Amino acid sequence: MQFKDYPDLPATTSALETAVLERWSEEDTFGKSLEQNAAAEPYVFFEGPPTANGRPGIHHVFARTIKDAVARYQTIQGRYVPRIAGWDTHGLPVEIEAERRLGISGKPEIEALGIARFNEVCRESVLTYTE
Repeated sequence: MQFKDYPDLPATTSALETAVLERWSEEDTFGKSLEQNAAAEPYVFFEGPPTANGRPGIHHVFARTIKDAVARYQTIQGRYVPRIAGWDTHGLPVEIEAERRLGISGKPEIEALGIARFNEVCRESVLTYTE
């Protein structure tokens, strides 16, 4: 069958998707799925940012899809799956970007600048990509 063989469906799924998402929001479907399994065996899921030193790209969709599928699977298996936002600052790539921003290179120059100031620039770098 072709899509055109289903006249009751909208021409695009965007209106349908919007309606479903609105309903889930109104009914707190996600919250209820957590409440329903609150006493069950936990499956703790930490979700980190896709990157800490650049804008997310389309290649992040694949990994995010797998993570979402695993969490949903564990939920339908009856486990309690809180999605916890983790924080991974990705160490070396962030430090390299901070060095580039500061115009320095290597441990001696970082120490001369001061660890606190260097950490501050690392933090600023990471936060640049969270908005």
